[in-house]
Amino acid sequence: MRSEAHPPHVFEEAYLGGDNPRAQAGFGGNQEQWELARRPIVEAIDGPGTFLDIGCANGHLMECVARWSPHPVEPYGLDFAPGLVELARRRLPHWADRIWLGEALTWEPPRRFDFVRTELVYVPRERRRDLVGRLLDRVVAPGGRLILCGYGSPRSGVVADPVCETVREWGLQPVLALAREAPEGGGALVELAVLRI
Repeated sequence: MRSEAHPPHVFEEAYLGGDNPRAQAGFGGNQEQWELARRPIVEAIDGPGTFLDIGCANGHLMECVARWSPHPVEPYGLDFAPGLVELARRRLPHWADRIWLGEALTWEPPRRFDFVRTELVYVPRERRRDLVGRLLDRVVAPGGRLILCGYGSPRSGVVADPVCETVREWGLQPVLALAREAPEGGGALVELAVLRI
């Protein structure tokens, strides 16, 4: 699930045209910027377990989290774009059977996962609370964590999705809330709200 406004083929065209794993994961910056924006996810991983990346694209974040995490994790992925799922399975043949095609709001997982990462912008604003409720009820394992990410690009004038504020407005209290500022200033590069069942 990639966006509330665009069908799968839009992402396939943009991502599959990328010439490196970051671009094929929908990221326009260099390796250093990728790590600044994505590495904070491992701060939410507080022990060994399974990690599901909802909106996994080419699977690059799955492999990075497995490498960066201080705890052993078994990565899994879900995306709504068939071409991206196919690319992820080709890139990561040892995890091909762990990468699924589906929509997070309707997908029936074969199991529950200890750590589940997603973004609220993948669904229309009026369905975001439904998404969080469904993931907590059916996808995150008991005692597990839902990692909600909001990304920004101060250089491009894109403000990070205020995931912490949003979940607090719903009456949910994150067990971990963090934001990382862009090195050039101007706002958050990433914001995380971590919910525990």
